[in-house]
Amino acid sequence: MDDDTAGIREAGRAGDVRDVVAARLPGYRITSVALLGEGEDNVAYEVNGELIVRFAKDPDPAVRAARTEGEARLLAAVAGLSPLPVPEPRFTDAERGCLAYHKLPGVPLTGVPLPRWPEYAATVGAAAGELLAALHGAPADRLAPLVETDHRPAREWLDEAAQTYATVAARVPAAHRPVVEDFLGAPPPPDPDDLVFSHNDLGVEHVLVDPATGTVTGVIDWSDAAICDPAYDFGLLYRDLGPAALDRALSGHPDDGRREALAARAAFYARCALLEDLAYGLEPGRDVYLDKSLAALERLYPA
Repeated sequence: MDDDTAGIREAGRAGDVRDVVAARLPGYRITSVALLGEGEDNVAYEVNGELIVRFAKDPDPAVRAARTEGEARLLAAVAGLSPLPVPEPRFTDAERGCLAYHKLPGVPLTGVPLPRWPEYAATVGAAAGELLAALHGAPADRLAPLVETDHRPAREWLDEAAQTYATVAARVPAAHRPVVEDFLGAPPPPDPDDLVFSHNDLGVEHVLVDPATGTVTGVIDWSDAAICDPAYDFGLLYRDLGPAALDRALSGHPDDGRREALAARAAFYARCALLEDLAYGLEPGRDVYLDKSLAALERLYPA
């Protein structure tokens, strides 16, 4: 797509943003519309620096509407559970696949220089632990109608990690390769006894912080929330922020005699997810994922 075509497309999308905001928020004066980001499923805009307006990209109107309405219900339920700020819908337009909410304060931790992450690990871990305790303690049967169940046996995780490693091995420093290969050849941990409701993608890109203090100001992107293994989100914290974050997060979780097994599965998911993140970071424009993955090799696959 050439620059002129891309510009025309963006101008058209910005017009859609103005139209839907004018229709749903009469009297709201729009002074700026900026593209915030675009993924496989959604494109998001920032209006006046304070309102996030997101459009689902599914071409099927019925699927698009169902997803939008379902996510709005989910966010409303999460807001009633979470001790941290989460996006709360300001309005929806199911026909357009549009969901709007006020921008939360702070920046994703990925927007903070990587060398500063260890300063914030314990603070973020403690806040995330409170969040996960609240989510995991909620009745899963009440939340199950709002989300899917996302659970695969640990053996499948390990097999997929081995396939991913085959594509990234050349970028793994030689000293770490035997450690990675030993992990991939070892038996996986036992599967969990129970599944819970969780964010299911609690990497640092979805944790907002005050960049000056590291105080957690919110958690975003609940589109992957699911009934899943409680260890998975702990594993992503461990992958991104190390043992200090994991220890603080686990300390806020009820100790029902299964914390040791929970920590072991978290470490397993962290090692699998690191390889996935490394592959993602090799794509153009994703240097932060590459940098954090290479840094995490030192602690998760020590030479």
